[in-house]
Amino acid sequence: MCLEEFILKAIRRLGYLLVALLLVGGVALVVYGQRSLIQTDGELQIQGLIKPVRVQRDASDIAHIFASDPRDAWMAMGYVHAQERGWQLEFNRRIMRGTLSEVFGEATLPTDRILRALGIHRVAAAQLEHVSAEARAAATAYSQGVNAFFANRSQALSPEFQVFGIDPRAEAEAGTYWEPVDSMAWSLMMALDLGGNWGNEVARLTALQVLDTEGLWQLFPPYPGEAPAATADLAKLYKTLGVFNPSTQPTAAVKPSSGDQLASIGVAMQRWAQDLGNVEGKGSNNWVVDGTRTVSGKPLLANDPHLGLSAPAIWYFARLQAPDVGDLKGMDVIGATLPGTPFVVLGRTPEVAWGFTNTGPDVQDLFLEQINPDNPGQYRIPAGLGEAWADFDTRTETIRIKGLPDEQFIVRSTRHGPVISDVPGPTQDLIDTKRYALALHWTALNADNNSIQATLESNRVRSVEELIHALRNFEAPMQNVVMADISGRIAFKAVGKVPLRSPANDIRGVAPMPGWESRYDWQGWLPYADTPQDDGSEGWIATANQRIHAVDYPYFLTQDWAPPYRRNRIAGLLAQTPKHTLASFAAIQGDQTSLATQRLLPFLLRTQSSHPLAPAALKALEGFDGEMRQDIAAPLIYTAWIDEFTRGVIGGRLGQARFEALYGKRLFRNAVEDILERDDVAWCGNGGCAKASGAALDRALDRLKDMQGDAVAGWRWGEAHPAISIHRPFSNVEALAPLFEVRTPTGGDPFTVNVGQYHLDKSDAPFANRHAASLRALYDLDDPEKSVFIYQTGQDGNALSPRYRDMRDEWAAVQYRALQMRPAEWKHSLTLTP
Repeated sequence: MCLEEFILKAIRRLGYLLVALLLVGGVALVVYGQRSLIQTDGELQIQGLIKPVRVQRDASDIAHIFASDPRDAWMAMGYVHAQERGWQLEFNRRIMRGTLSEVFGEATLPTDRILRALGIHRVAAAQLEHVSAEARAAATAYSQGVNAFFANRSQALSPEFQVFGIDPRAEAEAGTYWEPVDSMAWSLMMALDLGGNWGNEVARLTALQVLDTEGLWQLFPPYPGEAPAATADLAKLYKTLGVFNPSTQPTAAVKPSSGDQLASIGVAMQRWAQDLGNVEGKGSNNWVVDGTRTVSGKPLLANDPHLGLSAPAIWYFARLQAPDVGDLKGMDVIGATLPGTPFVVLGRTPEVAWGFTNTGPDVQDLFLEQINPDNPGQYRIPAGLGEAWADFDTRTETIRIKGLPDEQFIVRSTRHGPVISDVPGPTQDLIDTKRYALALHWTALNADNNSIQATLESNRVRSVEELIHALRNFEAPMQNVVMADISGRIAFKAVGKVPLRSPANDIRGVAPMPGWESRYDWQGWLPYADTPQDDGSEGWIATANQRIHAVDYPYFLTQDWAPPYRRNRIAGLLAQTPKHTLASFAAIQGDQTSLATQRLLPFLLRTQSSHPLAPAALKALEGFDGEMRQDIAAPLIYTAWIDEFTRGVIGGRLGQARFEALYGKRLFRNAVEDILERDDVAWCGNGGCAKASGAALDRALDRLKDMQGDAVAGWRWGEAHPAISIHRPFSNVEALAPLFEVRTPTGGDPFTVNVGQYHLDKSDAPFANRHAASLRALYDLDDPEKSVFIYQTGQDGNALSPRYRDMRDEWAAVQYRALQMRPAEWKHSLTLTP
């Protein structure tokens, strides 16, 4: 049975159920809807608790967990996550375990294969053996809480469970539905989601099929003012080695077949698997000012991490409070938790607040492993002037597939890590797999990864100094942490594990390296004391994924920094106001002026076009200064033009299939800026960039006419650029998407502080805002009770709940809810009893 047939059958099953309920009486349907909602008041008996726990919800809908023992607090957190986000836990559990195909069939095999190849769950199990007893106690208590909810049959499971016929309750009663290793594994999945260098290496290797090394650095220019990190002639190296598959081109983006009534869930998951480690712009903003720059005389701190938008949201806001008990230290902390883990990741204690952005260091290196021509079970290892070979480590993974026999999947590993080119797809198609394998070396896969300990300790800090010390164990993904405390101190510290590379390494991990040459092996780790740090001597600190260290910093972190547009805009806005308040910080978080648009706008305004809509388009651009407002046409015209210019110029040089394999996941905006500014005929072709720009505008206007009609004055950026919080999997089912996903018109673009990143490879809605502020938070260290937050959906993950999307409009309007430990009133009070 194909996936579409399976989904249709599942939906029909739900439909028959609803019809039957309606025939019996509408009351039965209402009863199901009510039973699927969480209990927020009264009392619930939970096996495994030591003492009663109160779960009180305030006017902001934050769950406050008050326990007499830290283990009870962590267990209650697991219970509440399962109450509110049961399907999210189920789906995420299947992703990291590589068991999606048990439910969705063979179309999700690409995702299962890559997760099994990486060994996320196996690595997490090894890491669990190395963590402290306290961290293991937290993960164990949390898993007990998740299992306790699913074993308690008083609440009906949400509609997704009903559609797919999934009932986790037997496993939960046995205590095996959610296990401590799952919390470890979900932390690794976050590191994988925020990792990017692996994908950049594959992208560069792909481009080198048709570009020389000079052309490569034009397509992937280094950070402004820097030279390329690699000094090797990469094009010559790969040609000499014979790396490329001589018979195929890279696989282009997967697209649904035309005429489908249902967009394939399998296609969506294949895209997700292809995008792992392969998407640029994984950004965030944070900044902090000390008391000399505020009206109150105490620090203010802001944070808005940018992640893929989903419904329910990736975050769940909660507070955990418990005293010290025996060897377990207590906590009092409030903020954003990740369903699947027991701690607050971003937030504050009564004394300290902190915020993250992604550092993006190069902690993922791909190694070309040369296969022994006389024994394909071996690969080459360093051996002086001679040759030496070692056996691949192998294991067999069994993947269960709905409606089909199990698949036996052989996973190979080398001394560097798992072989990702064994997984069918673009990477496998790229290289000559008879001669080479591509192995991934990644810091997060180390057995001694102890990031969970760092997060645990951060939940009880009382000063900036204590937070810096707590985060010493944080390994992946490396984060830029800004922090402030009530004493007035501010600081920035980059926390995470970064490999050191030999001076003889002339590739530096920016592209795949020969695995048999020892000069390319990692040489140890950057000491925590030497990671970038700023103690706030200038009175303010801001990070937005730009280069975070001085030019003369002695260690190599990466060359793949985000362009400094957002950081420069934040710095400029901070400088405009001598004394800041929460209101001025909120205005910065809402800012939609794109410095990147300002840079290229003059080229658009000079563009000549004979298109019938060109006069009206140029009129719509009058007075436009790069503010990407959702209620005007100019941002839409500009974005469609630069998209078409990129497709014509970059696509024309790379070739269509190769371009489609890379575009959308990255915008090539820095390359386009340089090409236009030097009027590069080698890229733009005969007639130069002016001719290419005119052709791009013609194509853009044709597209926009098809999208929004021929009345240019009525075009709106927000209509083409809605924020879409996707639901997995029902955003891919046309009939169900309106119920399960969350949409709202937005402004911004990938380079605005109020970010709105689009994925131009998504043919259904190429300009849609899919990667944005996954939360916004502002912290006032003069009175931490004045701190505020918001995110784009709602606390409850059940689409039948009125709390499923009730933050959407506030988020879109850059409004906030109170983030208080002492709220004026409690809206709900639930007691969990042993």
